Amino acid sequence: MQTDRPLWVPDAETLARSPMAQFMTWCEACFGRRFSDYDAFHGWSVAESGDFWTAVWEHCGVVGERGGRALIDGERMLEARFFPDAKLNFAENLLRGSGGDDALIFRGEDKVRYRLSWDELRNLVSRLQQALKAQGIGVGDRVAAMMPNLPETIALMLATASLGAIWSSCSPDFGEQGVLDRFGQIGPKLFVACDGYWYNGKRQDVDAKVRAVAKTLRVPTLVVPYAGDSAALAAAIDGGVTLPDFIAAFQAKPLAFERLPFSHPLYILFSSGTTGVPKCIVHSAGGTLLQHLKEHRFHCGLKEGERLFYFTTCGWMMWNWLASGLAVGATLCLYDGSPFHPDGNVLFDFAAEERFAVFGTSAKYIDAVRKGGLTPATTHYLSALRLMTSTGSPLSPEGFSFVYEGIKSDVQLASISGGTDIVSCFVLGNPLKPVWRGEIQGPGLGLAVDVWNDEGKPVRGEKGELVCTSAFPSMPVMFWNDPEGAKYRAAYFERFDNVWCHGDFAEWTPHGGIVIHGRSDATLNPGGVRIGTAEIYNQVEQMPEVAEALCIGQDWQDDVRVILFVRLAPDVALTEELTQAIKARIRTGASPRHVPAKIIPVADIPRTKSGKIVELAVRDVVHGRPVKNKEALANPEALDLFAGLEALKT
Repeated sequence: MQTDRPLWVPDAETLARSPMAQFMTWCEACFGRRFSDYDAFHGWSVAESGDFWTAVWEHCGVVGERGGRALIDGERMLEARFFPDAKLNFAENLLRGSGGDDALIFRGEDKVRYRLSWDELRNLVSRLQQALKAQGIGVGDRVAAMMPNLPETIALMLATASLGAIWSSCSPDFGEQGVLDRFGQIGPKLFVACDGYWYNGKRQDVDAKVRAVAKTLRVPTLVVPYAGDSAALAAAIDGGVTLPDFIAAFQAKPLAFERLPFSHPLYILFSSGTTGVPKCIVHSAGGTLLQHLKEHRFHCGLKEGERLFYFTTCGWMMWNWLASGLAVGATLCLYDGSPFHPDGNVLFDFAAEERFAVFGTSAKYIDAVRKGGLTPATTHYLSALRLMTSTGSPLSPEGFSFVYEGIKSDVQLASISGGTDIVSCFVLGNPLKPVWRGEIQGPGLGLAVDVWNDEGKPVRGEKGELVCTSAFPSMPVMFWNDPEGAKYRAAYFERFDNVWCHGDFAEWTPHGGIVIHGRSDATLNPGGVRIGTAEIYNQVEQMPEVAEALCIGQDWQDDVRVILFVRLAPDVALTEELTQAIKARIRTGASPRHVPAKIIPVADIPRTKSGKIVELAVRDVVHGRPVKNKEALANPEALDLFAGLEALKT
C-alpha cells in the first residue's frame, strides 16, 4: 500500500501561503493556544468544538448574526445544536461578489458555452427571486428541479435559498419513476425542468418525461431552455411557463435575503435508493455553509478568483459542494454531458483554457483516462492546477501513481470521502501534509473521525467501521417524512450508541491517513473474515484486459464465497489463462483470502446515476431477491445479466 517516499510534499512556500496554516496561526492568537502541527490543531478542533466552529464563522466572515451560543447539548449527537441563536441566509453568503469578473463558466460538451459575471449572476438571481415570490414561494416551500449542470440551475438554487425555501434537484437522465420517487415525497410548490440535454454529442429528448412528472406532481412547471423547444414543452403542460416568460415582468433590483435560524432547511438530498424508495435527507443552511467554507477555504486552499471545477451532475451531492465555492469568491467552472465527448481530452481542454486551480472528479474517471492511454501531462498546459480531488469510490494506489505520472507531477492529489448523508467529507485533503500512494490524507477539521471494531473499540492497523464520535454542524436536520426520527436513528446510530456509524469499511495508515475499503454492507465474509471489495478492485482493475469489475459474496454451503464479475476490454475473452492471471494478481496483491471462488464475464455492470457500482443490488439478484428500486440505476437493464447464471449454481 505505502511506498518509501510520499508522492507529494508541500514545500515551504506552499505551507506559508496556505489558508490552512494562516487559519491555524489565527486560532492560536485568538484562543491563546499553541499547535505543534496539524494533528494538534485537529485535536483542539474536536475537543473545543464550539470555539472551533466560532473561529470558522469569524475567520471566513460569515454574513449574519452569530448570537451568543456556539453549541448546546453537544454531548448528545442527536440533540446537539450549533449556533442556536444565529440568523443567516445561505444565498447572501454566496452572493457577496460583484463586478464584471466571471462567476460561472459553462460548457455543454462541444455544443454550448457561455459565462456569467458576478453582476450578471446577481441580476438573474434578483429577477428569479421576484418571480418565485410572485409565485407564492416562501419560507419552507420546496422547489424541485430536474436539471443539467447549468448556470441557470445555480441561479435558481440561490433565488430559492434567498427566500428561505428549500431546494432539491436531480439530473435529467433519471427515469420518470426515479424523479417521482424523489420529488413525490417532498411536495414541491414548483417543478423546474430542462427542455432536453446533450450527451455524447446527441440531443436527449425529455419532453414526455417532463410532461408525465408535471402531471403527477400537479404544480406549476418552469421549463428552462437548453437543448430543445422550451416554448412547445411549456405549452403542452398545464401551468407550464418558460424561464424567459417567468422573469419577463421583473427588472433586476437590489437583492433581499430572508435571514433564518442556523438549522433552517436548505437542501433535500436523496440516498441512492437502490434498496428501496430513496431517503430524503434534509440539510441546514448554516451547517452546509460552515462545513463547505471550512473544506473550500482551508482543506482546498481555495482563494477569491480561483477556478473551481467538479465533474458532477445535479443529482450528486458534489454539485451542492461545488456551488458553495461562490462563498469564497471562486469562479465555478460547470460542465454538463459526457466527459469523453468528443474525446477524452475535453475536460483537460477546459482545465487548460480556463486555468482550473482545483479539478474535481471521480476515481472511475481517473481510471478511464489511464486505461484510455491519455497523458494530459504531455498534451495540456496545466500550470494553474494545484489540487486534484477524487471521490465516488476509493481511488486505487495505481490511480494515485497515474495522476503524478500522467496528469501533473507537482499537484496535490486529495482523495476525499463523505457523502450525501453529510453533504461534505469526513476525510479529505490536507495542504499541510504529504500525499502517500493509496491514502486519503486524513480527517477534516472539527470531525472526530475514528475506526472502530465490532465491539465499539478504536483500532489501529486493522480494518473497521468509519465512525464520528461527536456532533458536527452538517449532520442532517432530519429526514423528510420521518417525524419521530426513527429512520434517521436507524441510518446512523443503531450500531453504536451516540456515535455516527457511516457505513464505510476503513483503516488508519501508519502516516495518519485513511484507506476506505468499500461500503460496510458490501464487505465480503468468507470464513468469517471481513474483506473490503475495494481491495479486490484495486488489483483486478489495473489489468488491461479488465475494463471494470464487481464483487459480491454468494451464500454457499453454510458459508460465503467470493464471486467476481468482470467486464472485459474489447476483443478480450475470459480464457483459463486470464482467469488464473486474475487470481494470481489478487493473491499476490491482496491475499489468498481475497481470491474469488469464481470469475464470471458480463457485458455490463450496473451503476447509480453518479457512477457508483451497485454491489447490493447484484447480490439481491444473484440470491433471487427483488431489487426494490431499479429507477435509481443509470443502466437497470444490466441487472438482468446476473439473474439465473448457470455458473453460480455449482
